[in-house]
Amino acid sequence: MLYGLARPLLFHLDPETAHELALPSFKLLARCGLPGLPGRPLSGPRVQAMGLEFPNPVGLAAGLDKNGEYIDALAAFGFGFLEVGTVTPRPQPGNPRPRLFRIVEREAIINRMGFNNVGVERFVANVRRARYQGILGINIGKNFDTPIERAADDYLACLERVYPYASYVTVNISSPNTKNLRQLQQADELDGLLGRIERRRGELAKGAQRRVPLAVKIAPDLDDEQVAAIARLVERHGVDAVIATNTTVSRAGVEGLTHAEEAGGLSGAPVRAPSTAIVRKLAQALGGRVPVIGVGGILSADDAREKLAAGASLVQVYTGLVYRGPGLVRDIVRGLAAPAARAA
Repeated sequence: MLYGLARPLLFHLDPETAHELALPSFKLLARCGLPGLPGRPLSGPRVQAMGLEFPNPVGLAAGLDKNGEYIDALAAFGFGFLEVGTVTPRPQPGNPRPRLFRIVEREAIINRMGFNNVGVERFVANVRRARYQGILGINIGKNFDTPIERAADDYLACLERVYPYASYVTVNISSPNTKNLRQLQQADELDGLLGRIERRRGELAKGAQRRVPLAVKIAPDLDDEQVAAIARLVERHGVDAVIATNTTVSRAGVEGLTHAEEAGGLSGAPVRAPSTAIVRKLAQALGGRVPVIGVGGILSADDAREKLAAGASLVQVYTGLVYRGPGLVRDIVRGLAAPAARAA
């Protein structure tokens, strides 16, 4: 595919510059109906989760399209669902550049973007312009300068604005790049946050006559006790899914390599195993009562199959697209469908 030709040029550029060039290019190519892009969700193993029916289990993880500007272009890759954001109530520039680093030897990325986004008002306007009719998740967060004790106010403000346009809403409490954000994963903090969000979701559902599912996105850097506590709280507050996992602050697997000591969250191949371990523990704790969406280090159909075998119902990719290109979506969907086809 063309990505194989474009990748050397993109990798010669600063990672964030390459990102800023690639997305508009994909948008143009999708409009032109580029051969090789499916242009619609690929047919694959259908999945029922969160009260929604997914045409295939492969989704886009949040972070690639923070502002909802490229929804139609990304849909052309064949995803079964898309997740955009993270969006915050007010616009914010994020952390100073450079803030995105490749570790090519390990097919990994370190980012410290810091929830850079245009704010929820412009974000919603972008989403409304999209023609995409598939499943759209919207990932919400808090502004960097909102005190942690008032974090719920930011989540509620975003929830209210995105509710009419989301197939599901993800509460991001696990980015390592917003100060103290991961504190919200602690049991007492999470209990209070989810309680307020669930109450407001109930009010919004009555007004809209539509219950929008809620997901919570967690970190891979959790111990067994924390995972068990999150599972209990998710069930207590009627959360519809858990996304496991975000990036890691660990540097296991990249020690000594260029950029390995940069601050931020590590994604890509090195996070695959720890992410899968969290998926497994979480799925066991939830016992199938709440679905898990597996994300972290998926660069092949085998990687996706590993997440599903660990208990995930769906998977998401991001860093894999950087290293393998849009064709990764087709490869995974076909790979996951192949065992079912052989069994038949």
